[in-house]
Amino acid sequence: MSAVPAFAGVIPPVVCPLNDDCTIDHASLRRHIERLIENGVDGLFALGSSSEVVFLTRELRREFLQTVVETTAGRVPVIAGVIDTTTPRVAEHVADALEIGVQGIVATAPFYTRTHPNEIKDHFRRIHTMAPELPLYAYQIPVCVHVTLSDELMLTLAEEGVLSGMKDSSGADGATRNLIRKRNARGLQDFKVLTGSETTVDLNYFFGADGVVPGLGNVDPAGYVRLHKAAVAGDWDTARAEQERLIELFDIVFQGDSARIGGNSSGVGSFKAALEHLGVFSTRQMMPPALPFTEEELAKIYEIVDASGLKA
Repeated sequence: MSAVPAFAGVIPPVVCPLNDDCTIDHASLRRHIERLIENGVDGLFALGSSSEVVFLTRELRREFLQTVVETTAGRVPVIAGVIDTTTPRVAEHVADALEIGVQGIVATAPFYTRTHPNEIKDHFRRIHTMAPELPLYAYQIPVCVHVTLSDELMLTLAEEGVLSGMKDSSGADGATRNLIRKRNARGLQDFKVLTGSETTVDLNYFFGADGVVPGLGNVDPAGYVRLHKAAVAGDWDTARAEQERLIELFDIVFQGDSARIGGNSSGVGSFKAALEHLGVFSTRQMMPPALPFTEEELAKIYEIVDASGLKA
């Protein structure tokens, strides 16, 4: 069997703008999507970690996804996260994604519950049967789900036609390189590997990665598009220079005091703060229990953004 063709290139994980009351700010979301598309991205990943997906109720997920799909209007594919703890819960999100009209879906291994690799494989097989016409990406994010999908598990499911690709947020570039090597040796080049490591994209492309899902791409989509084009063209000097510029901008995620707030508040929160500073978002509101930045932390984020020369 062969999997449904997957998408590649620059596919930012869309940040979810919120009003002060934690409802979705649809006007800011539409403005944000237009900016991403105008800057040349190849697709949009809705309802991933950067969308604060696990904080959103099913209804809020539906609202967010509906606006993303409607605003995109078929100009680029929309890939929806159907992330939840167990297969029955994931099934609800798959049904919503199909109804709204996405072009791909992304799922993690089950979490909270403890599972065996055989059960994880069954989980992905069941998801595939729910939407066999859509490419299914495995989401490798052990820091959140406390499970690392093995190469053998993913490549076996790729050979079965269950998985069309994977989004790698493991942060282990050596492991990603090994997966790509094994994929190529087994003739599974249609299984697309997308890196989520914003600061080593040039390295991952050199290994043979097919694309990038950069959280920082919400703030500087054009930079990641330039990096992608340079890497695909084999212009590694240009790719490295662009990557190093983006590394400097990525410092915004480290401005929250880790003695006071968590990594999600500092990371996704910095993207929202930057987008508000650029006039794309109306607020930098995060979902509870995330705590806000101090004025001193915000000043550092704004200084980094301004130094990058970014415009809305």
